[in-house]
Amino acid sequence: MSNNIYTTKELIEILAQERQACLMGQRLNLTAEASGNPLIDRFLKSEGAQKFAAYQDFKETIHRYQRENDVSGIVWRQVAVKGKTLRMPEVDAQLIALPSDIETLKAAKPSILAFWYEVTAGMDLYLSVNNGKDFRSISPADVGRISQRTEWAGLCNFEKSDFLEIILQLGWGKPEEAVYKRGWPTSGSEYIHAVKPGNRPIC
Repeated sequence: MSNNIYTTKELIEILAQERQACLMGQRLNLTAEASGNPLIDRFLKSEGAQKFAAYQDFKETIHRYQRENDVSGIVWRQVAVKGKTLRMPEVDAQLIALPSDIETLKAAKPSILAFWYEVTAGMDLYLSVNNGKDFRSISPADVGRISQRTEWAGLCNFEKSDFLEIILQLGWGKPEEAVYKRGWPTSGSEYIHAVKPGNRPIC
């Protein structure tokens, strides 16, 4: 390894290459064992567990490298909705957020919320409940109350022909642990879905 510190972009590329190598069976963690759950183990071959474990081990090494070398997990992306554009930070799904990254996310929250309110005016709002299996109708005031209890925000949209869904993620704690309630209760997210009047969320 050279003395140069890898950039966020380079770490993302390295992880993508390693993931591909693991999926192709070029990397195996031979010590990986079955999950212990007979239902899962019946469907998951030992080689699949070895591939998954090998990638998870490598990913943990990259996360350690991030922490030791202060390499951000933030990527900047643009969201375009209804002719309006927002440039916003988010933590790459394969990396971790450093404490400075969380401060960047917190600083971006007001502009993300302002954009959200602007592009969702007149749309129906739904809160994702029951781990995303159901949705409860809410008001813009409810969104405001939820946002006061959270630290940072994210945004994505799904558009197809005449359907538009805009999803606001309001989170707290570590972004990498906030998805799927992995870090609950110290990390977590609430998801608010905006759709055209009369539609229901599909994402």
